[in-house]
Amino acid sequence: MEIDILDHVRIDKWMWAVRIFKSRSMATEACKNGKVTVNGNTVKPSHIVKPGEIIEVKNPFLLRSFHVKGILEKRVSAKLAVEYMEETTAPEEFEKMKALRSNIPAYRSRGSGRPTKRERRHTDRWKKITPDL
Repeated sequence: MEIDILDHVRIDKWMWAVRIFKSRSMATEACKNGKVTVNGNTVKPSHIVKPGEIIEVKNPFLLRSFHVKGILEKRVSAKLAVEYMEETTAPEEFEKMKALRSNIPAYRSRGSGRPTKRERRHTDRWKKITPDL
């Protein structure tokens, strides 16, 4: 598989290519909503990514940061995407996320059967509050 080496690419396209977002439209929306910063400044989806920049992506409960190692335009496998970015998210952020996930009412241990009507209502309420989780 041949990968194009470029000197510039849009940030929404780069984040999609290195698999930070599932789709390019999700990456574009995150930029438009001010959830993406580059070196501390919020950016538009048309911002040109350069190697060495620090990109931060804000989720409702997690602040992820990435160091740009290389430029990619086309989506590649997860194994190859690691070569173009380095995740520099603080371990405390992941611990915070683990603690939050353990309190999710939707979590059910394997083999515990179907949820009751009450548990289902709690799950639905939680999903309305935290749609990105």
